[in-house]
Amino acid sequence: MRSLVLGFQEMEKTQLLLVGGKGLNLGELSKMEGIQVPEGFCVTTVGFQKVIEQNETYHALLDRLTLLKAEDRDQIGEISRKIRQIIMEAEMPSDVAKAVTHYLSQFGDEHAYAVRSSATAEDLPHASFAGQQDTYLNIIGKEAIMQHISKCWASLFTDRAVIYRMQNGFDHSQVYLSVIVQRMVFPQASGIVFTADPITSNRKLLSIDASFGLGEALVSGLVSADCYQVQEGEIVNKRIAAKKLAIYGLKEGGTVTTQIDPDQQKTQTLTDQQILQLARIGRQIEGYFGHPQDIEWCLADDTFYIVQSRPITTLYPIPEANDQENHVYVSVGHQQMMTDPIKPLGLSFYLLITPAPMRKAGGRLFVDVAPRLATPVGREALINALGSDPLIKGALMTIIERDFIKLLPNDQTAPIPSRSITDMLAQFGNDPTIVSDLIKRSQASIEELKQNIQAKSGTDLFDFILEDIQQLKKILFDPQSSAVFMAAMNATSWINENMNEWLGEKNAAFTLSQSVPNNITSEMGLALLDVADVIRPYPEVIAYLQHAKEDNFLDELVKFDGGRETQDAIYDYLSKYGMRCTGEIDITKTRWSEKPITLVPIILGNIKNFEPDAGNRKFEQGRQEALEKEQELIDRLKQLPDGEQKAKEAKRMIDIIRNFIGYREYPKYGMVSRYFVYKQALLKEAEQLFQEGVIHDKEDIYYLTFEELHEVIRTNKLDDQIIKKRIGDYKFYGKLTPPRVITSDGEIIAGEYKRENLPANAIAGLPVSSGVIEGRARVILNMEKADLDDGDILVTPFTDPGWTPLFVSIKGLVTEVGGLMTHGAVIAREYGLPAVVGVENATKRIKDGQRIRVHGTEGYVEIL
Repeated sequence: MRSLVLGFQEMEKTQLLLVGGKGLNLGELSKMEGIQVPEGFCVTTVGFQKVIEQNETYHALLDRLTLLKAEDRDQIGEISRKIRQIIMEAEMPSDVAKAVTHYLSQFGDEHAYAVRSSATAEDLPHASFAGQQDTYLNIIGKEAIMQHISKCWASLFTDRAVIYRMQNGFDHSQVYLSVIVQRMVFPQASGIVFTADPITSNRKLLSIDASFGLGEALVSGLVSADCYQVQEGEIVNKRIAAKKLAIYGLKEGGTVTTQIDPDQQKTQTLTDQQILQLARIGRQIEGYFGHPQDIEWCLADDTFYIVQSRPITTLYPIPEANDQENHVYVSVGHQQMMTDPIKPLGLSFYLLITPAPMRKAGGRLFVDVAPRLATPVGREALINALGSDPLIKGALMTIIERDFIKLLPNDQTAPIPSRSITDMLAQFGNDPTIVSDLIKRSQASIEELKQNIQAKSGTDLFDFILEDIQQLKKILFDPQSSAVFMAAMNATSWINENMNEWLGEKNAAFTLSQSVPNNITSEMGLALLDVADVIRPYPEVIAYLQHAKEDNFLDELVKFDGGRETQDAIYDYLSKYGMRCTGEIDITKTRWSEKPITLVPIILGNIKNFEPDAGNRKFEQGRQEALEKEQELIDRLKQLPDGEQKAKEAKRMIDIIRNFIGYREYPKYGMVSRYFVYKQALLKEAEQLFQEGVIHDKEDIYYLTFEELHEVIRTNKLDDQIIKKRIGDYKFYGKLTPPRVITSDGEIIAGEYKRENLPANAIAGLPVSSGVIEGRARVILNMEKADLDDGDILVTPFTDPGWTPLFVSIKGLVTEVGGLMTHGAVIAREYGLPAVVGVENATKRIKDGQRIRVHGTEGYVEIL
């Protein structure tokens, strides 16, 4: 009888699969000192399994359901309805009925009960499943309770529950339902406690929603609730809502919705004393579970009863710190234009390279800027460094205004002598050969690495890579290299500020940056147009490529007229750019050389959308526009008072931009080139581990850090569970949206754009590339699924260099992430594409196929 039904007090922590998430949490709560939980019991999942295990029709329907996708709404609805009918019509197993009767007689079967579902995939740290299954209130009498237990079982197959499981990757056949039967409380008030603020994620701010009567009115959205906020034992905010309705339980069973007396509608549901008492209960429960909680409560006869507690699953994790001090973390992904989570091997490589104080959270990296914020000089330098993203800058200004990080007393930091970058360049002149020398040095170093790594394996390989990373750091942080692109960035700011002041011309440097030499990333986009030119004369090859799906498609090409030429052109392209891909700062991401099929749709798009020699024409057109803009600015400057001097200074700055801004993209190319060499060597080691059965898949190594992988190679041992857990974590992290700025309290601080007079349907962003363009929005989340026509406007969360091949086909760019000098902005300017970046939630607010207008000079997008 025990395993069929368990009282709350009888449950063990390990019995999730018997009582489900909700049941397990109620069992834990009812054992806590000083927490009142209405008494009750759980009909375990064993009962549910008894009902379905012998039913062949049920299993056949379940098999059909497993083949469907979340989009197949009609079929899901039809099959789910049939499954619910089977469960409702099945007879309750006699031993289950007997066990339920026994427990009801203990608690008193004359009382009213709530009958609630508790699934095994529910109230879990990674997926709350809140509201997916059904709850029935104020059920009286043994027969009615038995009937509602069957209804709860059937609710495992409501359409919404089935679709939610599909979207979250849960197998229908592995999720079972337990049913909670709990003594009904008839409260004067009820509601929810969030022990972390659900809006800002601040873990120190506790939020209480409260309304009259049963909590159903609140949960189902029938009424507005009072909202009280408590921080460190004090009420810091109250919002009293007009509560027009309440749901109450009837003595004879069921519920009734009643109108609230007009003079009571605006009264505070809880007294201040009760608010603080409830906040203490919330903190006690949070402390017990060790994670912020979403808690359902009700108040009856001056006693708070807790009827549910579940983890809040939507909070972004706080980067780890080893102290209780205040910290401020800035997202690296927003700087690097790649906000997806990074696998452990990728994170550890990035950490080996960077000198900054990095912290991990949610599969992403954050820089702890608290030390910088603790000195006036540090603050100024930080705001200058991150100022090209107004949303990050705004968030940091908010933190400074709040005095969240205190200034160190008697700060002795000497101001950094402001030797301008242009002065630094003066020592080697405005000489473009500096760039070609830097590129040659980097290339020679990569060739040497390729030679030397060949002979390395086992633990020697790891020592060798660690040594080579020192070489990579030298190249990445070479002062001369930094001076080159910093000078170009400073010259860009100088031109934009002074041309605006002197000539009333906004963002003039954007046009001047078109088609500059030595930009390895923009060259990569144009080079793919040249590949299209090679293939264009060969219809057989084009027809073959239109149906190519496999990665070995290159081998088959030789059968066709023009196949050899196509093969050579693609291999040449890959030899120079094959180490690139989207999300390339994560070493584990699949490179184009590993999956060349990724480039085929883009090549075909180039053949369809462009005439021969488009690459050269595009480059030349951009160069002419830049030269004309230069001439125009110089001529207009000469008309001004002191015009000759102004024109001379502007010309010097324009030369710096044109000679040096292209190099901005090169250091990352060098880093990614080295990454690919390391990766190929590590995958050879993975092959060995796979052959020996240490790992189940070569890519399992991506879920280990560099140090852990080194240890696995040394010992030839690995615990399978580590990989399993990390794969689950990585999937979960993919659902989280990383914040730009988060504090050690877990609070997400958001900056905003301050704009006057925007048109009605406009969304503000940051202007990064001049011009106005109108066209069809293509909302693309995954480059491999891109299907673009000439003249489309690309709308996407972020673009790193791996997206560049698409830039030749588009007329404008809108991204959710980015600053003035991040990758997408630099390339958009060089291709002369109007672009607005940092547009919050652009991929949700703009629908695929809508007509939009991008104002690249002013920094907003209009939905037409």
